[in-house]
Amino acid sequence: MVVPGEPASTIWSADGNVTTETCRSIEKLLGTFRDAVGDTVDIALDLNFNFRADGNIRIARLVEQFDLMWLELDCYDPVALLQVKNAARTPICSGESLYTMRQYKPFLDAHAVDVAMVDVAWNGLSESRRIAALADICETPVAPHNYYSHLSTLLSAHFCAAVPNLKILEVDVDSVPWRDDLLTEPLEIKDGYLTLPKKPGLGADLNEAEVRKRPWVPKADPLKLRRVRGA
Repeated sequence: MVVPGEPASTIWSADGNVTTETCRSIEKLLGTFRDAVGDTVDIALDLNFNFRADGNIRIARLVEQFDLMWLELDCYDPVALLQVKNAARTPICSGESLYTMRQYKPFLDAHAVDVAMVDVAWNGLSESRRIAALADICETPVAPHNYYSHLSTLLSAHFCAAVPNLKILEVDVDSVPWRDDLLTEPLEIKDGYLTLPKKPGLGADLNEAEVRKRPWVPKADPLKLRRVRGA
């Protein structure tokens, strides 16, 4: 999580502990957001794997005042995650780092999440639907983890259209200005809603001509360069 300032800073923890400074930064940032958008816009906070259960509990209680859509965090222990969920009124979203229905099952059986986040690109459409079906049995909504390309957005959108327990679709809008050019058909997003395309497949393909204009060039390893020059 990036906190504005001069200079801007990133909230993370090398040891999994939450400091008072971290809490103050989170409170200042979310307070600014809530004051700016009012009560009609949902806000979510993603903590990733930064903190252990005790720190996540402290933050979950802190952010209750901002009425978040969810507090997102990653955890491989369903009992620890349930401990966080039961400690505060803030809804808990998790699961983006889990794969296959078998890994989700202990979390859903324990009702350790309020929203199960499913990475459709990594799990695949068929397995993601199985995960959503299991979550539906446990009265749990799902939300695709989608911070990738437009093709991933289309894949996740088809998943959204095929499950009954959808919460919301994540779309990463912070990207390079030529991102839309990489798709043969632009995404149609209006008033916060994505229209599902009706063309075959995902509804669009990669624009290969545009992709060729921007080849990926790996960054050079300075150590290897020094070795070559010194050879």
